[in-house]
Amino acid sequence: MVRDKRRIDPVTGEVRVPGPGAASDAAPGPGDPADVEVDEGVIGGVPASAAEGHAPDVDTDGDELSVLQAQLAERTGDLQRVSAEYTNYRRRVERDRQAVITGAKAQLVGELLTVLDDIERAAEHGDLNGAFKAVADKLVGALEGQGLAVFGVQGDGFDPDVHEAVQHTTSPDVSGPTVTAVLRRGYCLGDRVVRPAMVAVTDHGTGDEPDTEQLS
Repeated sequence: MVRDKRRIDPVTGEVRVPGPGAASDAAPGPGDPADVEVDEGVIGGVPASAAEGHAPDVDTDGDELSVLQAQLAERTGDLQRVSAEYTNYRRRVERDRQAVITGAKAQLVGELLTVLDDIERAAEHGDLNGAFKAVADKLVGALEGQGLAVFGVQGDGFDPDVHEAVQHTTSPDVSGPTVTAVLRRGYCLGDRVVRPAMVAVTDHGTGDEPDTEQLS
């Protein structure tokens, strides 16, 4: 059915009065798409600006991860450096402590050297016996237990760091400076020389030179 919706009647020229049917046709029903207002700012019930703002930013996350990794590497380096410094500190403290202990022992041994010399001379003359020998053995044993060692033996190569040469001779029988007599034994405590050994030294030569030369 075709309806003439012109407001002016072409035949009479009068304004038409819409009837009940025309009014119902002109007013869209509640289901008509024309009645639905679309808010372009809303997407799926969520404001478009909010939806766009919550989109994951891959670049930002990558930058944050790089920063965290750099901070972790820095903290790890700091921890390793502090650990190494503490280890070195403990070693230094232990080394200093041992040096103090060794120094105290060396001082005590130095004060007892004359006693050890007397014990040695008594043994050479056969006077070290009886109760005196028992006491001497205990004293020497106690000092050796603390690390005391005797050095200076005939036939050793001459070492100015541990030997004090008071006599010097030459002989073709030796290839280099050699200890040929020990006048007084030396003592050391660990790597520390408490007293150098007093020795006579023979160097390689023809033997025509004076047999003995006193060194000042």
